[in-house]
Amino acid sequence: MRRILLCVLMLIASPLHAAEQLKVVASFSILADFVRNVGGERINLTTLVRADSDVHVYAPAPSDAKRIADAKLVIVNGLGLEGWLPRLVQSSGSKAQVVTASAGIAPLKLGSAADPHGWQSVPNAKIYVTDIANALAAADPDDAEFFRAQAKAYLEKLETLDREVRAAVAKIPQERRKVISTHDAFGYFAAEYGVQFIAPLGVSTETEPSARDIATIIGQIKAQKIPAVFLENISDDRLIRRIAAETGSKVGGTLISDGLTGEKGPAPTYIDMVRHNIKALTSALDH
Repeated sequence: MRRILLCVLMLIASPLHAAEQLKVVASFSILADFVRNVGGERINLTTLVRADSDVHVYAPAPSDAKRIADAKLVIVNGLGLEGWLPRLVQSSGSKAQVVTASAGIAPLKLGSAADPHGWQSVPNAKIYVTDIANALAAADPDDAEFFRAQAKAYLEKLETLDREVRAAVAKIPQERRKVISTHDAFGYFAAEYGVQFIAPLGVSTETEPSARDIATIIGQIKAQKIPAVFLENISDDRLIRRIAAETGSKVGGTLISDGLTGEKGPAPTYIDMVRHNIKALTSALDH
């Protein structure tokens, strides 16, 4: 009898987080990594655009509407990145709160549009994480202290990461801090760390460069003696390889831009992604 009573008391006392996890949907893999680092085991996280996939051109599946309908929070990048998302949320009939994780970031402009790739600056990533922690704490006040502690620990890691990037860029000669990448995903990195990126595609991988655009970039590479061109993990590599062949610039490797890689890839987390990118840049430019 005593043993049965003890079991009952243990069941009553045990936290029911497994059943009561906060259901959260993140729009794409980089955002999901931020959410995972803050939410830990207290949340049930679903990612719509998974690793090695392009958020710009994503086509939602019917199952995505069900995921959003079941969620309490939907965390998005904003700044025009997920053009397909508002209709998906509406069609799902979800009552979930939609949280824009880039709130508080001063957007860069590309023409008339905002550049949505705010996460490419580590100081901006800290804003994302703070916004996410506040949203999780508001949605689940019982776990607010846990979320804030998780965020604090992760923000300290991002602070260390930011120092690493600045130290690495400082070793690259000023005149060599310029590269070609597939599309304009690195504007915030360029503004924060002083590396110039030139891209034949615009802010979105949906755009197609004209023959004139490509000719202009080839001329620019030759005139400015740009030392390296880079592929991206989410983009077709034929255009960049053609530009490299016509200019004699070396292909410096693959940069991770709008999506993390799978677990076996070089960048399964945001911190891995930034370290991978800075290693690729410095090895191509620092000599």
